[in-house]
Amino acid sequence: MTVKPSNSIPIATTLLSGAMLSVIVYVALFGVFSDSYLRVGMLMAGGLLILLASAKTDRSLANALALGLTGCGLLAGGYQYFKAAEEIETGLYFLGTMDIWLGMAGLLAVVEMTRRAVGLVMACVAGVVLMYGLFGHVAPGFLRHAGISVDELMTVLWFSFDGVFGRPMATVVSTVLIFIVFGALLELLTIDKVLVRLAMAATGRLRSGPAAAATVASGLFGTISGSAVANVVGTGVITIPLIKKHGFSARFAAAVEAAASSGGQITPPIMGAVAFIMADVTNVPYLTICAAAAMPALLYYSGLFVAISSAARGMSLTGNDGPKIAFSTRELAQAAVFAIALAGIVVMMVGGASPAYAGFVGVALAAVLGFALRPELLFERAGWLKFIRSTGQISAQLVVIVGAVGIVIGVLNLTGVGLRFASLLSTLADQQLILSLALMAVACLLLGMGMPTVPAYLIIVLVMGPSLQKLGVSIVHTHMFVLYFGVLSAITPPVALAAFAAAPIAGSKPMMTALEASRLALPGFVIPFAFIYQPALLLGTGYGVGESLQSILFVLLATILISRACYPRRGKGYMAPIGLGLAVALIFFGPTVSWLAAVAAVVLMYVDRLDLKNAQ
Repeated sequence: MTVKPSNSIPIATTLLSGAMLSVIVYVALFGVFSDSYLRVGMLMAGGLLILLASAKTDRSLANALALGLTGCGLLAGGYQYFKAAEEIETGLYFLGTMDIWLGMAGLLAVVEMTRRAVGLVMACVAGVVLMYGLFGHVAPGFLRHAGISVDELMTVLWFSFDGVFGRPMATVVSTVLIFIVFGALLELLTIDKVLVRLAMAATGRLRSGPAAAATVASGLFGTISGSAVANVVGTGVITIPLIKKHGFSARFAAAVEAAASSGGQITPPIMGAVAFIMADVTNVPYLTICAAAAMPALLYYSGLFVAISSAARGMSLTGNDGPKIAFSTRELAQAAVFAIALAGIVVMMVGGASPAYAGFVGVALAAVLGFALRPELLFERAGWLKFIRSTGQISAQLVVIVGAVGIVIGVLNLTGVGLRFASLLSTLADQQLILSLALMAVACLLLGMGMPTVPAYLIIVLVMGPSLQKLGVSIVHTHMFVLYFGVLSAITPPVALAAFAAAPIAGSKPMMTALEASRLALPGFVIPFAFIYQPALLLGTGYGVGESLQSILFVLLATILISRACYPRRGKGYMAPIGLGLAVALIFFGPTVSWLAAVAAVVLMYVDRLDLKNAQ
């Protein structure tokens, strides 16, 4: 049995999205009006948007009943929180039976909404951790905790700022969401398409052509987008067909887009909104985070360029003279709008403005200049509706996800299992840094699979971060290491969301696409190890200019060698292990060995280039 379609769902979706958009802009401009009402209200609005989207796609009676129960649980839990908001903020509220039941209804609603928003993986994580909080006192071995009363669990997870409505929720609703608006506005102004065309023109004469263009465009747009998957879908529909038309295989085309889109999440100045969350969690200034992230991101994309170029050498490609793209003055001006808006954000941050206000300035600049160039967009009803609904839907997903992350953080803090896990990891590694890093990298990839960047980073750093800091790694390096592997989980089999999103667009097999994307991005898996062993690579973290330049040189050479080793020339396969061996020497040994390896690497690349010229 199905429920009859109704026009009320699109109307309700638009109204709720518009309300969320209004609140986001107000908070960015004037600041937070009330912590309790903002956090709980945005969760309720976002949750209802998720449920409305589910009602639109599945009109069965069973789904309607499930949605009704979930919505009632969310609204009842939110109402009970609002009822005692003032007492909760003072810490003088004591739970009654009704509070416990309605708080539990709210928590279960958050888990179910997470399932509907981003799939089963994150929902299972939150659900299992919630059950662990309730019944972990009977768990085996080191997982057993001392026992937590239901009152205490509900107090922390629902009726406080330590669980669902904790710090991640606060950062997202007060800082991050304005950048979701920024990204949606760029799409409304069609600036995303202009960026792709510019990238095509800039790289068109390279042999790798559109593949290199996809790398540039996805990196530019990916830093704003909070999701690698959204970036794949947004730019991939343009770039993937062009890459295939150039002569690359469907698998390679999808892999390039997945790897490039994922890299946007580690690219300053916005880093898919993670930069602001990392600054908040670490208490390290935002600009320091951006400075630290800059060089690894450049090296990641340098590795992609080299890998794509190396792969292109062994392929029979068409159109190597580059696409003939003519740009109008208006399109060039649109690209300038993007640059000015992004520069406005950075300038405001340098001047001491809050991230949210800086984001508002970026939105205002983009809107004023963008609509001045294309005034006809002001009157496109369909475009505005898409903008409002897109902003609401993406914001809703992010708010619901960090609500689920709050459950995980609250339980882990209550039980201390994260610290015990870190101690176990340190014991297994026997205080060996390289072994600890390897175990941590694997754990990060496993924990991050199936999750968007923000929740993956938050959960992983909570569980895994302490073990690295025990071994003397600084907090910025620790968080960057965790972030990299959380991001790379989007292209790592078996749950490679970015690769799986790109595969249908290209018409390739998802798992083979994920393997190809991992091959392309192999330097990205090494770079986090590099900035632990070459810590001066992260700029602004207390190292001198000479040390930083030395580290950059060593890691750049290692990145080039690894990328070339992934796609060796025909008949020159023996050079791959030599290159990989030199890359290891460049990164993991002392300066003397690294300098000798650097000289050998330069000689190897020179000989390879001479050999290539002779072969032609």
